[in-house]
Amino acid sequence: MKNVSIIGGGVLGSQIAFQCAFFDCNVIMYARSEASVKRMQEKLAKLVPIYGAYFNNPEKAQTAHDAIQISMDLNTVLNDSDVMIESIAENLEAKQALYSSIQGIAPEKTIFLTNSSTMMPSTFRNFTDRPDRFLALHFANSIWQNNIAEVMSHDSTDPKYNQIVMDFAKQINMVPILVKKEQPGYILNSLLVPLLQSAELLYANGVGDVETIDRTWMIATGAPLGPFAMLDVIGLTTAYNISLQAAQVNPKLKVVSDMLKEYIDAGKLGVATGEGFYQYPDPRYKASDFLKG
Repeated sequence: MKNVSIIGGGVLGSQIAFQCAFFDCNVIMYARSEASVKRMQEKLAKLVPIYGAYFNNPEKAQTAHDAIQISMDLNTVLNDSDVMIESIAENLEAKQALYSSIQGIAPEKTIFLTNSSTMMPSTFRNFTDRPDRFLALHFANSIWQNNIAEVMSHDSTDPKYNQIVMDFAKQINMVPILVKKEQPGYILNSLLVPLLQSAELLYANGVGDVETIDRTWMIATGAPLGPFAMLDVIGLTTAYNISLQAAQVNPKLKVVSDMLKEYIDAGKLGVATGEGFYQYPDPRYKASDFLKG
């Protein structure tokens, strides 16, 4: 599993690419446009000092960065791929369209993996040309330190690929977590998303403001971040897409998607844009007096 193709170069897509390159994989990313290429390059460049400091190896971090290729041609991206990791926006139709578009392009050996945060792999399997070699590998944000990788297959996956993908996760310095049964949100997001949605509802319904909600959680649990600080790290676009899906099941959550859309329309997408619920690089929750009220 040396040749890794990444489709989707957002916050997590760029981290996955860098993680694979840092641990000696040949990485090529797919970009839809020149503008996408530029955005990917900017995200990858920001990861160089992070990886260099975290692993105490600035030279290797720079080498990993320089080795990552970006192409706007899917044939080039998938030509000799051992594993393709999809990490595009959390949008059902977009993911289904992507898998339909790459049918017949990748070689037979390529394993297809989705990093979808909340959707199950069985949702997309019939849009691929290899349902037996298609499963989920889900990463948490800041994957160099929060290094779990959740492996979740579906009832058409050849069981041997669970172990193959878990071995691949270990190869790139992740701790593989086997999810034994398909579950929207895997294990991590099955725990995390309800927390974040509860916080979003409290704010959207005027029960508490952002700082009060975060302060309450941090003081009461000893957590280093509150839910809105977490949302800024995750990115408000991802949170918005998740809330749209959730609102179809629970209409009470429409107030959450409406609230998030106001932030998105104002360009406040989280840490990546310098402002979300907090302003960066010095968010209020990091202030020495934040927990004092």
